[in-house]
Amino acid sequence: MDTDNVAIDGRGALVIVPTYDERDNLPRLLEAIHEVVPAIHVLVVDDNSPDGTGALADAIAARDPRVFVMHRPGKMGLGTAYIQGFGWALARDYRFVFEMDADFSHQPRYLPDLLRAAADADLVLGCRYMPGGGTEDWTFMRKLVSRGGNLYARLVMGLRLRDLTGGFKCFRREVLETIDLSAIGSKGYAFQIELTYRAYLAGFRIAEVPIIFPDRRVGQSKMSGRIVREAMINVVKLRLDKGLRARRKTLRHEHRPH
Repeated sequence: MDTDNVAIDGRGALVIVPTYDERDNLPRLLEAIHEVVPAIHVLVVDDNSPDGTGALADAIAARDPRVFVMHRPGKMGLGTAYIQGFGWALARDYRFVFEMDADFSHQPRYLPDLLRAAADADLVLGCRYMPGGGTEDWTFMRKLVSRGGNLYARLVMGLRLRDLTGGFKCFRREVLETIDLSAIGSKGYAFQIELTYRAYLAGFRIAEVPIIFPDRRVGQSKMSGRIVREAMINVVKLRLDKGLRARRKTLRHEHRPH
């Protein structure tokens, strides 16, 4: 186990938290994160939230050196928030980078589990669909869409991973340095699938750890039918992308696992 490179208290790790109207959740989320991983840094990427989330994040960052804020001019989407956050992280010396929602559907208590798994993996996925994982307070339709979307993605992409659409992830920096972040154009579910697929094509080790995924505590879900339809179309486009598949052999040859 590569324990020398993993500090379970969060040293050397960054959590990226995109926000849009998350004022009620953000202070409690940051407190909960630092209860379980006290040394971890958090980058809040705020899309000019009308409810003042960005200003609140600035006030918290002013008194907590572990918290940083990136302001964007308007609602630009989850995928671009993570891409810009990845760039911010790579410009610094973070060794591990997390994706995490602000609405407590990604529970901070699992952060140490993902970090521990990163000792033997390059990308760790929080998985709802394995023993020990699951969902709470979801409607039947939401469960159907999520499970159906995962099955569809697995079949189309030819991957054996159990949760391709989830967004609770831990990357080693080498993954983000290797995959072509500038070429990623997907959003929503498709964005998460594309990130994992590119890491797979590059030959990185991917692990899954069980998580319980509850419905959001406060506010409204940002999931929409448009995002689901886009994901279905983009998954097929990714699978048929000859240029992306042609890079697989080169990337796997160049990349050497830790």
